[in-house]
Amino acid sequence: MEKITFNEYDISEPIIKAIANLGYRKPTPVQQAVIPMVLKKKDLLVQSQTGSGKTASFGIPLCEKVIWEENKPQVLVLEPTRELAQQVQEDLINLGRYKRIKATAVFGKASYLKQKSELKQKSHMVVGTPGRVWDHIQKETLPVEKIDYLVIDEADEMLNMGFIEQVEAIIHALPSVKTTLLFSATMPSKIESLSETYLNQPQIVKIEATEKTIPKIQHACLEIDEEKKLAALEALTIVENPDTCIVFCNTQEKVNASYEWLVDAGYPVGKLHGGMFQEDRFDVMDAFRKGKFRYLVATDVAARGIDIENITHVINLDIPVEKESYIHRVGRTGRAGKEGFALTFVTPKEESLKREIEVYGELSMTRIAIPNKKVVEKCKPAFEKKITTKQKPTYQKAERVNEDIMKLYFNGGKKKKLRAVDFVGTLTSIDGVKAEDIGIITIQENVTYIDILNGKGAQVIEEMKARTIKGKQLKVHKARKK
Repeated sequence: MEKITFNEYDISEPIIKAIANLGYRKPTPVQQAVIPMVLKKKDLLVQSQTGSGKTASFGIPLCEKVIWEENKPQVLVLEPTRELAQQVQEDLINLGRYKRIKATAVFGKASYLKQKSELKQKSHMVVGTPGRVWDHIQKETLPVEKIDYLVIDEADEMLNMGFIEQVEAIIHALPSVKTTLLFSATMPSKIESLSETYLNQPQIVKIEATEKTIPKIQHACLEIDEEKKLAALEALTIVENPDTCIVFCNTQEKVNASYEWLVDAGYPVGKLHGGMFQEDRFDVMDAFRKGKFRYLVATDVAARGIDIENITHVINLDIPVEKESYIHRVGRTGRAGKEGFALTFVTPKEESLKREIEVYGELSMTRIAIPNKKVVEKCKPAFEKKITTKQKPTYQKAERVNEDIMKLYFNGGKKKKLRAVDFVGTLTSIDGVKAEDIGIITIQENVTYIDILNGKGAQVIEEMKARTIKGKQLKVHKARKK
């Protein structure tokens, strides 16, 4: 635990470069504990809360250990939700950017055929939800014989969502000799049992919460009748005037109704729930991360998978039925050392549920009242100014990694018998273009996409007008965003 810089680990220059460009300065406690153990291929049982740098703790060493030349997946990461799967996939791609690591995400409510096609390509890592991963394994569209590392992330959430049986089926389908890493924010007996059954003499890592990592959250509650909730929500948000706020509801119907009410009231707001098309969900998440609207109304699908540092308020319009859900919901605020405010609406019949949450979370909710009309009117001008003022775009940690990258489209692929080596050979014959300037290469039936790094994309496009690949003249242009 004494190492304080990433340079002190046995990590190659491409990974170190990505770490630096992603803004990581020194390893967090969980990274200090996990990185050296994964590099030594030790099985691990890790208890660490969300926001502790957990994804990078396994992502950095696994990107290092992956053998680039191997075409079949070597790493499988299981996540409880689609949003988390996509987020972790992006994190792994960014960490492995300069090593040309290809990570593929597979999850439900998205095109199975598209995922099947992507899995046919070179794919070093696969990140997915248990149901869709198991589906691909059963249909033999996800080759598992080269899997050397299995990561079971958010294991307690997998348990809560009923995925443990699928996780066990997946484990049985994988090679018996592999390194298994199990991460969980809490350690219920079922997770400990899973560890004892499937991990080989695991190193146990328990990261105690520190002053820096404990969320600084003020917990409050408001006793309110159901039919008065939305009016109370308006009064409280006018007075509180959040910079960024998530409003949690227990059902999709409640999300839709609350969203429509807030839209009519002039709030800059988005909505998120499991009944939406997956692409729409991703678009909403991305827009909220980038600060395109201040309010998000969501079901528990958003309680995990939103990694945003500046959410100032979480409001539970409905008190969560599961005690654990309260912790996950309010954990969206008070991140990165900042203070947060968590307010829960409680009907008279839900008092016992509130007390259960307080005991479980070892916290106390301060009772507040609805502000009177005079206070609301006094606060209204500042509120209206804020909701009509465009937010400054939030800095995305991957921007520096991706700023000098241009994805190029080539109108030739497998049908023209083109291979990665053919593209690399031609591109490196261009004056000033080296192998390290070529990123991820994705060869499909009729087209190929190649990431050109270090700001050399425009040069490659110009040079390819007069060059062929394997004797074939191909059209080359900047790829359109999908």
